Amino acid sequence: MRRLRLLRRWRFKALPLRSRLALLVAAAVGFAVAAVAVAAWFTAQRQLLHQFDQSLQNTNPRLSTALRSCTPGTQPGPGPVAGPQTYVQVVQPTGPPCVVEGKEVKVTKWDLGVANAVADGIWESNARSVYHDARTTDGKEAVRVYTRVMPVPIPGVGRQPFAVSVSRPLRDITEPLDHLALILVVVAGIGVVGATSAGLGIARAGLRPVDRLTDAVEHIARTEDLAVRIPVEGEDEIARLSASFNSMTAQLASSRERQQQLIADAGHELRTPLTSLRTNIELLARSEEIGRPLPPEDRRELLSSVKAQMAELALLIGDLQELSRPDALPGSAPFQTVGLHEVAEHAIKRARLRGPDLTIRTHLTPWYVRAEPSSLERAVVNLLDNAVKFSPSGGTIEVILANGELTVRDQGPGIPPEDLPHVFERFWRSPSARALPGSGLGLSIVARAVQQSGGAVSLHPAPGGGTVAVVRLPGTAVAPPE
Repeated sequence: MRRLRLLRRWRFKALPLRSRLALLVAAAVGFAVAAVAVAAWFTAQRQLLHQFDQSLQNTNPRLSTALRSCTPGTQPGPGPVAGPQTYVQVVQPTGPPCVVEGKEVKVTKWDLGVANAVADGIWESNARSVYHDARTTDGKEAVRVYTRVMPVPIPGVGRQPFAVSVSRPLRDITEPLDHLALILVVVAGIGVVGATSAGLGIARAGLRPVDRLTDAVEHIARTEDLAVRIPVEGEDEIARLSASFNSMTAQLASSRERQQQLIADAGHELRTPLTSLRTNIELLARSEEIGRPLPPEDRRELLSSVKAQMAELALLIGDLQELSRPDALPGSAPFQTVGLHEVAEHAIKRARLRGPDLTIRTHLTPWYVRAEPSSLERAVVNLLDNAVKFSPSGGTIEVILANGELTVRDQGPGIPPEDLPHVFERFWRSPSARALPGSGLGLSIVARAVQQSGGAVSLHPAPGGGTVAVVRLPGTAVAPPE
């Protein structure tokens, strides 16, 4: 029972992968070798038995004189009648057989069927014949028997039909078959052992890249070192797995670097408004503690500064929350058909409230896109907020939407050419804009939202001064059916 419990606990899946591969290879080869061996043995047996039966059929015992002992009033003749290790007997419908040569063989129903045919008067030599296995009367020897009707001329009597059984020992077949079976078993065993050894070797060689991959994964788990790379050899599945692992670790390292940079930049950006806010609140609190209130004008300016700093801090936190959201894939649940012209109209209304002294000229044609509505609206609002922030008092902003291309132009100071490659980076702010309110995340949010929708965004200097922002989004001018 204990052994049975131990065997039940053993599971094939608990073995190492290389051991499982070796066992599978050995099992497959063993099955194939066994199938071939069994087929070879049965083929050899059938061929030997066929040849044995042919030899029995071709045996023509000289019975003309030997059958005198089986005929009333005659005497048996001298000498063998069929050859060595051949037993000959005459089968009679009733009574024991008449042994002509060798040992007596047990009479079966098939032999009696031939003998009855003789009794019924069948004279043709091949009218009735049968092959079968039997044993000698003493039970010590298995023989192959061929019984047929055979007319034999008897001197002084004439041609008489007899049911004659010719037998030979089956050891002439079984001994070669036993030797063949032994050889096949030995060859099969050698093949299985060789297949197991080859399977282990193949498993070791084939799984060596997997071992390297496992070591790399364990190293990363221990050290969190994402700089590890696995050599890619060849173009097979293991090479693809190694390349995918290298790509994954590179993406993880890049993601970690971006995360660390985001945290560092966010900490730097948050420090400034928090420090200023803390200073202003401490000044207000100290004036109350010492009983010397600030002049009303200074107090109003201080509270306005606190309010502005709180608004800047809230804007920065909102931008960070927007950037921390996971990237959505096109066609996922949050995406739906959005009218870009409608989103632009809403953003223009907000821009007019923030810049009441600015002139905003618009020309919007219908354009429908697949996007996340809140992200797309935030992107368009950020573009117009930037235009309002950098436009001079009394300036003009042009907003044009035609054929899926949204263009926003302002008349501000413009962006230096050396700063254009950095405008969509997180927390990046040009030296000329650092004195203005903002987090440096607005254009990063624009780029992310547009890219999620399958579009592109760019900034370039406008002819005559200012900046032109261009957003291209795939879509259609006709609203799709619901």
